[in-house]
Amino acid sequence: MKLPYFQADGTAAGEKDFPGFPVFEGEKGRMAVRQAVLALRANRRQGTASTKTRAEVSGSGKKPFRQKGTGMARRGSSRSPLMPGGGIVFGPRPRDYSQKVNRKVRRLALARALFERGRDGELLVIAGWELSRPKTRDLAAVLDQLHPTGRLLLADAAVREALALSARNLARVRVVASADLNVYDALGSSRLVCTEAALDHLLTRIHGGNES
Repeated sequence: MKLPYFQADGTAAGEKDFPGFPVFEGEKGRMAVRQAVLALRANRRQGTASTKTRAEVSGSGKKPFRQKGTGMARRGSSRSPLMPGGGIVFGPRPRDYSQKVNRKVRRLALARALFERGRDGELLVIAGWELSRPKTRDLAAVLDQLHPTGRLLLADAAVREALALSARNLARVRVVASADLNVYDALGSSRLVCTEAALDHLLTRIHGGNES
C-alpha cells in the first residue's frame, strides 16, 4: 500500500510503497480490534470502587424503636439498607477488570488498525525528526505542514529527548515509541505520524517479530 510520505522538514514527497504493509478484504480483523480496545480500556480500570454492607457500617445493634404502636415498619437495626446511613445492597466491591488477549489477536488488531488508517489517508510517514535541540516552534512548523489541525500521534522507533521536550507543550501532540504503540492509541488521533524506522518496527511486530 502506498502511504503519504514527507521529508524531515515537513515537505510533501508524494507517496511511497511499503512492502509488507497489511491489506485486508471485508471485515477480517475488525472483531480483533474491538476485543483489543475493550481489553485495553478494561485493563486501565483501577477496580477500587467499594461500598459497605450492613455488616461493615458503623452503628449499634440496638433496635431503633419499639416493635408496635408507631405505625411504621418494624426495624431491627439502624444499619439496615432501608435506613439512612445503612449498608448498601449489591454495591460495587473491589475487583479485577483486566482481560487477556492472545498475541495473535493483538497482532491482527494492530494490523487491521494500521490498514484502516492507511486506507483512509490518516497514516503519514515522515523520513525522520531532525531536531538538534528541543524547540517547540521548530516541531510545530513541521507539524503544520503535515496536518495543521486535529490531534496527532507521533511514533518513532526510539523517542529522543529533543522530540519529547519539543512536543510536550503542544496540546494536540502526543509522542510514543513504536514498541509501546497499541490499537487504542493508533485509532485515537486525527492522524498517526510514523517515521520510517517506526513503521518498519510496527511491520515487524505485525509479522511475528518482537512485541512488547
